[in-house]
Amino acid sequence: MNKFFHTANRQRLYADMKPYSLLIMFSGEEIRKTNDEYYPFFADRSFVYLTGIQQKESVLLALKGSENVEERLYVLAPDLMAERWTGRRLKPQEAENISGVSNIRYIEQFAGDLHALAAGGHYSLKSVCFEHLYLDLFRVSPLDIDRPAHKLLKRVQQDYPYLKIENANALVRKLRLIKQPCEIEAMRKAETITGEGILAMMKASKAGMFEYQYKAEFDYVLGRYSPDGPGFPSIISAGANNFCIHYYAYSGQAQDGDMILNDVGAQWDGHITDVSRGWPCNGKFNERQKLLYECALDTSNHLFSIIRPGMKMAEVDGTIRRYNAERLRDAGVLQDVKDIGTYMWHGGAHHVGYDVHDVIASPETIAPGMVFCVDVGIYHEAWGIGFRLEDNCLVTENGCENLSAAIPRTIQDIEAVMRKI
Repeated sequence: MNKFFHTANRQRLYADMKPYSLLIMFSGEEIRKTNDEYYPFFADRSFVYLTGIQQKESVLLALKGSENVEERLYVLAPDLMAERWTGRRLKPQEAENISGVSNIRYIEQFAGDLHALAAGGHYSLKSVCFEHLYLDLFRVSPLDIDRPAHKLLKRVQQDYPYLKIENANALVRKLRLIKQPCEIEAMRKAETITGEGILAMMKASKAGMFEYQYKAEFDYVLGRYSPDGPGFPSIISAGANNFCIHYYAYSGQAQDGDMILNDVGAQWDGHITDVSRGWPCNGKFNERQKLLYECALDTSNHLFSIIRPGMKMAEVDGTIRRYNAERLRDAGVLQDVKDIGTYMWHGGAHHVGYDVHDVIASPETIAPGMVFCVDVGIYHEAWGIGFRLEDNCLVTENGCENLSAAIPRTIQDIEAVMRKI
């Protein structure tokens, strides 16, 4: 992504904001892990979408008058001692080159600038009384820790109670729903890297291999392309561990005949893929594994044959569950299609992009430029077989494209790879 992409995203956001409003977006802060260590910093994805900046303690401030908008970007000031320990900080010109924001200030100025704007208002050399403040206050759970926007909200409610709080998250979600051409190209690159990582695991697979060894194969491939690594913690499991949907222990050992489940994705230029493949560790599907895998593959292929603009988004998940249930019923595994929950434990579709479960406005109908997963899972505990087949679907003008189609997904292709053909 370049500054023109980020600038265009901001302009579309500003167009949706009310007149006489402020917008404040934060990149985020480090979270302490232990005594003298922090977790690796991961910038807020919407902030990156709007600015391209992935440095901690950065702030985007936009001032909208009746129509025109003034922008300011606050970054960490130079600090030779801090940079000696934790790396160099962006220079103002570098921040401008990345974001397209020309007014770069140091973060120490932010509190004073906010007070001046909120208390009296100053916009393009004309006094303006701002009425609205847009903040991204989204939480997945009420128990989530306060982020910088939540901390600022408490100050604003106390010091500037006349400012009406508006939901910046809702506006950004609408923008992030439709992917731009440069985003799709980034996702194609991420798909290629993801595929190389999965192929490496398939080729190395054998009975007796530990889950952490599969992960090492995947991570090694990703490390050859960029320092970005996986877009989310890799889920790689064997045998009974496949029945934990989000499994991260990597401590199990594949026994002869076990299915290997992996749910993985590389990131490239901020964009993340989410692909799942399942295979027997010994490289040869047994009859029960074939039966279940073919049900999942038939379901996935059916979805890619019918997804097109105008289809109800809810029908993607609904069709996956119904069609999968019918295949399992026809195979003699399931007696009643209404009992699909016995073998399919999770949803069949979610959007991907800057996040693996992308922060978007859930659409009623599908439109070109949307990218979401087609995720077919089958978990048969009595047979000890659990896996999922997950691909990334790009909606096109007349149908859809499977972005991860090149990653082996048929029994024939998987077995051929594992025989080193």
